[in-house]
Amino acid sequence: MTDFPIGEVLPDILASLAAHPRLVLEAPPGAGKTTQVPLALLDAPWLDGRSIVVLEPRRIAARAAAAFMARQLGEEVGARVGYRIRFESRISAATRIEVVTEGILTRMLQDDPELSPVGAILFDEFHERHLAGDLGAALALDVQAAMRPDLRLVVMSATLDGERVARWFDCPRISSPGRSFPVTVEYPPARTQETIEQHLARTVVQALRDNEGDVLAFLPGRREIDRARGMLEAMTGDDVEVLPLHGELSLIDQQSALAPAEPGARRVVLATNVAESSVTLPGIRAVVDSGLAREPRFDPNSGFTRLATVNISQASADQRTGRAGRVAAGRAYRLWAQSRRLEPSRTAEIAQAELSGLALELATWGSDDLPWLDQPPAGAMAQARDLLLRLGALDSDGRLTQVGRGMAALGATPRLAAAALRAPETLRPLVADLLALMDARSPLRGELSRSDDFRARLSALHLWRDGGARRVRDADVGALAAIEKAAMGWRRRLGVRHGATGVPDSRTVGDLMLHAFPDRVARRDDGNPLRYTLANGRGARLHEASALYGEPWLVVIELRHESPDSFIVAGAPFDPDSLERGYPALFVQERSLRWNDERDAVEAFLERRYEAIVLERRSVPVTAEDALPALMAVVRQRGLGALPWSDHARNLRARIQALRTWRPELELPDVGDEALLGSLDAWLAPHLAGKRRLDAIAAADLSQAIAGMLDYQQRVALDAQAPESLRVPSGMTRALAYGMQEDDAAAPPVLAVKLQELFGMADTPRVADGRVPVMLHLLSPGGRPVQVTQDLKGFWDRTYPEVKKEMKGRYPRHPWPDDPWAATPTHRAKPRGT
Repeated sequence: MTDFPIGEVLPDILASLAAHPRLVLEAPPGAGKTTQVPLALLDAPWLDGRSIVVLEPRRIAARAAAAFMARQLGEEVGARVGYRIRFESRISAATRIEVVTEGILTRMLQDDPELSPVGAILFDEFHERHLAGDLGAALALDVQAAMRPDLRLVVMSATLDGERVARWFDCPRISSPGRSFPVTVEYPPARTQETIEQHLARTVVQALRDNEGDVLAFLPGRREIDRARGMLEAMTGDDVEVLPLHGELSLIDQQSALAPAEPGARRVVLATNVAESSVTLPGIRAVVDSGLAREPRFDPNSGFTRLATVNISQASADQRTGRAGRVAAGRAYRLWAQSRRLEPSRTAEIAQAELSGLALELATWGSDDLPWLDQPPAGAMAQARDLLLRLGALDSDGRLTQVGRGMAALGATPRLAAAALRAPETLRPLVADLLALMDARSPLRGELSRSDDFRARLSALHLWRDGGARRVRDADVGALAAIEKAAMGWRRRLGVRHGATGVPDSRTVGDLMLHAFPDRVARRDDGNPLRYTLANGRGARLHEASALYGEPWLVVIELRHESPDSFIVAGAPFDPDSLERGYPALFVQERSLRWNDERDAVEAFLERRYEAIVLERRSVPVTAEDALPALMAVVRQRGLGALPWSDHARNLRARIQALRTWRPELELPDVGDEALLGSLDAWLAPHLAGKRRLDAIAAADLSQAIAGMLDYQQRVALDAQAPESLRVPSGMTRALAYGMQEDDAAAPPVLAVKLQELFGMADTPRVADGRVPVMLHLLSPGGRPVQVTQDLKGFWDRTYPEVKKEMKGRYPRHPWPDDPWAATPTHRAKPRGT
């Protein structure tokens, strides 16, 4: 054990766990924490003969860690060291160290919360922050606090915010030095229009030329690995072996990638992020890193989870680079710009995943009051519980139902578990196949890979099962073998002896998958056979050469979120009668209202719907009670401009707003657009009551509604201090225009008047109790402004003589006295002949 750097701190780890039941251990890749710490704890007195559970996030790492520890003990896997992953178990009564994947730990805790046979749980690679890992740690802390204070819990990671996790665990923190050699980092640029696979293949060839040993290259997923592998096999000689490493490989192929190269041969391992930390790859001297990973992202708007290709974090980049310095000095080639800034660490899956599985586990546990490192988002949890209610796992009070208990025990995702449990006994073999196909990438290749009919995947599996590889065209035989292995596991779990064969009825697959996706039902639009309406009301479309063309009803199994309509990647037709039999409570019949823009009126219908899918609709009379909320909704949507305002009503609002600004002590109401839209129910609703169209409200009603917002004293003040009009010296009454500057409610009102009507008037009229001088627009006899002023006396003294000279010849029939102070004000022209 001392051959590993972790050996230096093993005594500290043993001493800490003897004194304290929790520990955070930080150790870089290659330090030996995964395999050496469990072995060192085997003889700890506090373990008292109980077992150690090591949680590994990935199946490849779980198998590899168990095999390495067993070899160190000189035993076969399944003796003192064993492992359990989905559908595969290598343990015995003698097993003391059990390496498990995350879902297995959750089942162990749910089945036996006391975990009486277990003395310690080690959470390896915790920095990956998988949802199941966060749940397992929270459940283990809950068990330790309530029932098992002697249970030891250790969080281990290479790249971890150890201080934060130690605060969460309330425990000591130990760091181990690693053993690594210097790694030179280079950033080779991509060429114009070069794909990531082409860039990587070219760089791998450079790495083979410039370095000794093997090359490890990171790509986001199997599709990119397959493309890059084909390129590299054409670019390298027979002495270079190109191997893939990802979670979909068979056990034999995984072991090939993890084994040392043959003497004299060199290897290139093309891996996903499974190779970042927890598996050992001998002989690597160079790393080529695409900087990409594929992670699940849940879109709460569409309700679908999709695998997204994302940039890796700085912590992941550092771990990948470190792989080149395990055995000697190495080199890392990063295929992104050196100036790119990476996020410091990976975002916890709990913050961005679909949480129905978590919600089901918490309902099974009986509490969601757990000590989380990061709390599950409230919105995502609410959406998850709503889905469980639809699937029958929870009752209306949020309690676990008998169906929910069965779903949790099955170990599938809630959707797939619901489909399995609702299936008739005779269709259980087919259900096992569907569960396996849903967990895997499509096995279809070539022309068939573009098929959006999910049944094509099932047909390929059955052809392969019935007749072997010779009968299967356009399908990946290796992928089918992996799917068959998973289907065998599901058959064992479902109590089925034999696999399904042949071709099922054309609607059977859809009828079964319907119970997994009752919220993803889609009905073909009447006017467009390529367009569908989903149960959530959104649109979806088929491609023009779709194998599903013409199907009236589909259950959508894979959807790519696009705008305006999402794209149906995979679906299956089903019998709509099965929808009503299975989910009668989701069918409703009720009155609905909508606004008709052409008629500018409210329409009412009696609709029968499944969720947002309208099955039947007929027009019915609109009642006053129906119309009011619809009219109010239109005003809120369109704004106040949708109402028939008169000039008088607009001026009334402007008068109120102006006086409200000039005299705030009067406490006049705010009648601006935003305030009125926020209080429609108070001032507008009474005047719309009984009406079915917006134009049925009179302009006078709007004036009355606005005036009604003022009390008596405020109305008196408004008429006195912001009058509608003024009497001028000519004896005429002229209107005052308020609100002439939209961005300034305090702007003075405008009095537009012929200057002859103001002869003899010295002082500019004022409003707001004499505080605000009116803005005078002095007009020519033709009605055009000759002067804009708030200083009438100054106009007569300084400007009028010039105006008189210019205007007298143009308007000779109107008075232009030399002395405007002594002239008689008038709005008329001079009598003829004068």
